[in-house]
Amino acid sequence: MNLSADESKAALRHRVLTARASVGDLAAASAAVCRRLDHLPELAAARCVVGYAAFGSEVSVDPSLRRLLQAGVTVCLPWVEGDDLGISAVADLADLAPGWRGVREPPPATRRPLRPVRVDAFVVPGVAFDPSGNRLGYGGGHFDRLLARARRGAVVIGVALDEQVVARVPREPHDRPVDVVVTPTTTHRPPTQD
Repeated sequence: MNLSADESKAALRHRVLTARASVGDLAAASAAVCRRLDHLPELAAARCVVGYAAFGSEVSVDPSLRRLLQAGVTVCLPWVEGDDLGISAVADLADLAPGWRGVREPPPATRRPLRPVRVDAFVVPGVAFDPSGNRLGYGGGHFDRLLARARRGAVVIGVALDEQVVARVPREPHDRPVDVVVTPTTTHRPPTQD
């Protein structure tokens, strides 16, 4: 039986989220990812970086975002705005507030929106990634729509636990692959895609 792309994505999403939720020491895994991010050449020259605020069993990149802020890098975080994500520069991660589905985001009163074309690097979560750089999100398409508005040449860095890297992620035309996948044990650079 052949599954549609949506059905196969749903099955993969369920399988990987179950595996991710069973990881024992998420704090240690997140710290290992941040150590890799802190030495990533793709972030070394970036002057404006979009990150994310982890929720649930996602890898937390807060320590790396704080180090970028301390280094004078403009760090932006997203918020959900209908079907899209807005991005705002933040001065301190402590200022974030619960937003859509409880995810921490810049509060409306302090948002300083930026256009995605100004961003040098995007650090993005995902449910699953594959060796070709394909990314499976949660199904809402928010990050795919944000990345579609990025400037050509902006680097996209996927962040995941080792359990989230799979042999193949189904890809549809609107899906934006990542340029680098960082896990606690590896930094993987997929082949260049045209």
